[in-house]
Amino acid sequence: MENQDSAQAAEISRQFNTDPVLSMILAGRGITEPSQLKFYLTPDIAMLHNPFLFDDMVNFCDRIMQAEQQKEKVFIFGDRDVDGITSTVLMKTELEKLGLECRYSLPENDAPYGMTAEGVEEAAKWGATLIITVDCGISCFEEISHASKLGMDTIICDHHLSGDTLPPAFCIIDPKIPGCGYPFADLAACGVTAKCIWALRFAHTDLYNETMILLHCTKNDKLIVIEAARLENLVTVDRVIEEIIPGVVKPSDSKVLSFIGSSTPIVVLDADYEKSLLDEAFLKKIDINLIDIRPQLESVMPVVATSTLFGLSQRSKAARYMKVKSELDTLISMFCAYVRLKHPELGKDYSEVLDLVAIGTISDLMPLSDENRVLVRTGLQVLESGKRKSMQPFMLKLGLAGKHLSSTDIGWQIAPCINAAGRLGSPSVACDMLLAKDQDTAELLAWKLVELNKQRQHLSETTWSKILPKARESYETFGSKMIVLRDDDVVRGIAGVMANRLMKQFNAPAMIITSISDDTCSGSMRSFGDMNTREFLMKYSDLFTDFGGHKYAGGFSIPKNKVDELVCRIADDADYMDCPAEEDETIPVDAVLPPEYFTPDLIKTVELFEPYGEKNPPLMFLIRKARIEQAEILRAQKGPKAHLKLTISHGSYQWPAVYWFAADKLNTEFSEGDIVDVAFKLGRNSFRNQDSLQLTIAGISRVGA
Repeated sequence: MENQDSAQAAEISRQFNTDPVLSMILAGRGITEPSQLKFYLTPDIAMLHNPFLFDDMVNFCDRIMQAEQQKEKVFIFGDRDVDGITSTVLMKTELEKLGLECRYSLPENDAPYGMTAEGVEEAAKWGATLIITVDCGISCFEEISHASKLGMDTIICDHHLSGDTLPPAFCIIDPKIPGCGYPFADLAACGVTAKCIWALRFAHTDLYNETMILLHCTKNDKLIVIEAARLENLVTVDRVIEEIIPGVVKPSDSKVLSFIGSSTPIVVLDADYEKSLLDEAFLKKIDINLIDIRPQLESVMPVVATSTLFGLSQRSKAARYMKVKSELDTLISMFCAYVRLKHPELGKDYSEVLDLVAIGTISDLMPLSDENRVLVRTGLQVLESGKRKSMQPFMLKLGLAGKHLSSTDIGWQIAPCINAAGRLGSPSVACDMLLAKDQDTAELLAWKLVELNKQRQHLSETTWSKILPKARESYETFGSKMIVLRDDDVVRGIAGVMANRLMKQFNAPAMIITSISDDTCSGSMRSFGDMNTREFLMKYSDLFTDFGGHKYAGGFSIPKNKVDELVCRIADDADYMDCPAEEDETIPVDAVLPPEYFTPDLIKTVELFEPYGEKNPPLMFLIRKARIEQAEILRAQKGPKAHLKLTISHGSYQWPAVYWFAADKLNTEFSEGDIVDVAFKLGRNSFRNQDSLQLTIAGISRVGA
């Protein structure tokens, strides 16, 4: 095997008992830390970060529960894209389960993004006393101030980049705010909303805001080691460890006893054992009350019945990923697992909200790393099971009902269809479909959604044909460094799609500006590489009435009379911009496979890395000195280039393969019977409800050529 990260791969194999190919791929992709590996090797919802790591999450829960008690009305502002729609549905559904009366507002037609003054007035007129934003709000300073003057609090649940100052909201849940306390910045808005839902459900248990101590003692020769951790909302907020020689340390001088205090519940696994060691350490001079949770753990985790804490630590999945292994950490992990099992709404039932999280996360091109892997992987399983009744007619119309689903199905079929509603100014069609209480309504709205998508596809192709010549002209005008296109005929809802398509076509950042009213224009921009879209737009913020976005996608509103000035200033700045680097045509390979590893079991490794998507491309393999047994041209498909159907042999197996748009390579670059090196992806090919393994060829090179 060929891999420059062989030392790290060997260490992964040793520590986690993974096979050499898997370890090599992980090391090659830079996934070497236990904190990363757990999301690949154990992608379970138990690995998700605790939502109460957000500094403002307690404030969020307290304000919602106050609204419950006082029977307040809640108004939700969302966005028109898939992430905004799924976030709105999740938040509204959860709040209504709590008995709250809710309304939502999404930008219809050419309405601007986020909260608006008109929307705030509408909320106040309806009688709302609490506003919640999802997938928006972090830049809505004036609107939030206006809401406050009208007697409404605002909670922001967003994931966009903030400015140097934050809006005057009651609380803000946004993982991209520096210092927010949350360890993962790349949640989609629907992921943020799902975090809020879990926290709200936990807030309705008897453990909410309760402080407790978990304690464990061990004996090491003459030393007794005492470890204790303080938990609040299942977050470890402090911990202490003390080594004691019996009789040497007075109880009054013990840092662990000072840490424990006198009133906080002290939770242990075996009270008699722990009490005996504490008595030995302090010569029975302390009176301490321990709560033994073994009976509770045994009731939901039978494995506990015959095991000591040490034995459980050896088998603990969570313990595998701790750099410094501690039996106390195993106790903490088990206690958290017990809470999830005791309260299914925090565990098994909680996973049922993740179908929409998977859709929104993939649609918003969030990196499929860290906990996004668990959220999407679990969500795909829920989506596949058909548990969300309102989605069933929609999935039937897309031909996806009952199928094994992947991130590709979301990215190419589900998300574009939902997005079409927002792009054509009717996001409520998608939102209402997902919220539908009966099948007839869901089916009618699913049909409308499919029709809107057909309209969107036609509009996109018509618009593309129209703007492409103008884009070429702009590309030349801006020195092949950027495209800035002003065209009032571009429908605002597809401006972002067109900008993204132009960016890929010309390998340059692209901006499209279109009119949305008599005096206002809207802009959408897409970038890549080292260009941060939000930072780029910040340079022109004095011209905008509003702007915001992610690193590679942003938008703004601008008075019409300032558009020319914006274009001129960007043109001046373009002289100092770096040209985008040419794309490297080399095929990146994750692993070079010797024949003994090129077996059908390889699909297990491929599927372990699912879901694939942003920052997690499909695995690419290379085999050397394989043989092309058969090759034929598939002429049935449309298009200028035909595809190839191949049979490749390597080692003990022969594999069916497809090589798209490569018919012209046959008998020129390679032929039947040739010995070749092959770069490929491995996947399942479904035909007539039968699955078979198939190679998708990325490149073939004749050996010796």
